[in-house]
Amino acid sequence: MGKSLLRSGAIVSAMTLVSRVLGLVRDVVIANLLGAKAEADVFFFANKIPNFLRRLFAEGAFAQAFVPVFTETKEKGELSDVQALVAKVSGTLGVLVTIVTLCGVIGAPVVTAIFGTGWFLDWVNDGPNAGKFERASLLLQITFPYLWFITFTALSGAVLNSLGKFAVAAFTPVFLNVVIISFALWVSPSLEQPEMGLAWGVFFGGMVQFAFQIPFLIRAKMLVRPSWGWNTPGVVKIRTLMIPALFGVSVSQINLLFDTLIASFLMTGSISWLYYSDRLLEFPLGLFGIAIATVILPHLSSRHVSAGKEAFAATVDWGVRTVCCLGFPAAFGLIVLAQPMLMVLFMHGAFDVNDSRMASYSLIAYGSGLVSFMLVKVLAPGYYARQDTKTPVRYGIIAMASNMLFNLIFAIPFGYVGLAIATSLSATLNAGLLYRGLKQLDVFQLQPATLIILSKMILSAVLMAVLINWMKPVEAEWIAMDFGARVMTLAGLIVGGGVVYLLALLLLGIRPRHLAAHGS
Repeated sequence: MGKSLLRSGAIVSAMTLVSRVLGLVRDVVIANLLGAKAEADVFFFANKIPNFLRRLFAEGAFAQAFVPVFTETKEKGELSDVQALVAKVSGTLGVLVTIVTLCGVIGAPVVTAIFGTGWFLDWVNDGPNAGKFERASLLLQITFPYLWFITFTALSGAVLNSLGKFAVAAFTPVFLNVVIISFALWVSPSLEQPEMGLAWGVFFGGMVQFAFQIPFLIRAKMLVRPSWGWNTPGVVKIRTLMIPALFGVSVSQINLLFDTLIASFLMTGSISWLYYSDRLLEFPLGLFGIAIATVILPHLSSRHVSAGKEAFAATVDWGVRTVCCLGFPAAFGLIVLAQPMLMVLFMHGAFDVNDSRMASYSLIAYGSGLVSFMLVKVLAPGYYARQDTKTPVRYGIIAMASNMLFNLIFAIPFGYVGLAIATSLSATLNAGLLYRGLKQLDVFQLQPATLIILSKMILSAVLMAVLINWMKPVEAEWIAMDFGARVMTLAGLIVGGGVVYLLALLLLGIRPRHLAAHGS
């Protein structure tokens, strides 16, 4: 099992790497075009709503509810039963998402007023940010239909993942990035409002993503005629699991929306600085955390149906060890190299030195919670594979309430950076509650051997961070370098840090077998 999980995880990570690299290229192009000015704030706001829904459906609640039911049907039924389930789910989901999408397009000004309250109040009172509200509402009408496309992309991706075809779904986001980059380079520069071109890139990117997966569904004999099935047993079970899971899995994303609301009252650039720092956080989170969570859910679901508690616990343990092995160095690396990374990637065109400095503060705050974000992705499937959604919802409510409290505590003295601090703290609380719950259910508990391994990983990551911090140039030296020198210096620090981390692990006795599902 360990080798199979590692192979699946490697496939998803490789495909995700391609997507994330293109995602960074996309953000570099956007930063060059818009910087962290008002136009950038407006576009990032309009993109955040469908992006939130993408995470909710493509990487969160829908997959967590659908995959266990699909796996159970596949294990116990015939091909015709599986096809019937897909038909009922796609038909029911299609009707609902069409209604939601139409409401979102028509009610875009209302959505903008809710999550961009600061801009809305300026618009009502003819304040300096009144134009932001009007432009954000218009852009949201263009980007909101992305929800329709990504919902069916998520459904087809969940089907393919459950059949062991992880690469297709992992590679799909590449097309969104390619389309947005194309619009940013060849459409936006010719428009009076360049952010409009980016919004249309989101719309057409969603369309291309869905179209890409259709041939693979045909090959898997899963492209069936949709039909309404609200009260059929499979759909009832999925929606019963999904409704609370919409909240339980997506606490961190909902917290980010609250951050956006508060940021609309802060200085211009706050939303953009949070966005750029969040994008760098998403790189390791998607590459490692979400990739591991993607492959672990079908295995957990299968073991809950056909195997014992030991196999289930071993799979969760493998996930925790793997994300921590990758997450600790990534977190310390983001913290120590926050501004250099932002300078190398985004400091071109409209994005200046001050923007890199301001965004680095929030990146440091986000980076401190990276491992917690990853652990939430790995521990939550431990509940959903058991078709238990009530427990994560309870923890989600606690984490969300805590995030709101943390926002009040930290946003007043630290502004937008306080929002990032609050998000990381609430994610840490959520991960802790999820682990405690699995322990109380007697299905997973960290063993002494695993705790020793995790301690050695932390020690190795700290040593790596100390050496990188000692070796890296100061800000003035980074500014004096040309682009090529910055890239080479940053690459050298990252590679050197990785080598130090691996050597430290080896010296402390960590070997590849310790990342196997039954390693010790």
